[in-house]
Amino acid sequence: MTRGNQRELARQKNAKKANEQGKGKRGDDGLSAAARKQRDAEIMQQKQKKADEAGKGSTKSK
Repeated sequence: MTRGNQRELARQKNAKKANEQGKGKRGDDGLSAAARKQRDAEIMQQKQKKADEAGKGSTKSK
């Protein structure tokens, strides 16, 4: 059972690395929660508007 310690050390090393990277969480952009929510809402409205325009342009009416 000499490998048990190696495995435990590798687990600890990987856990530390994962904590440092934040596991896919986005970085701090300097905005408050309300400001971030407002910004995201504006982006989504722009995307929806673009999708609506693309949807209307691609359909053919008889």
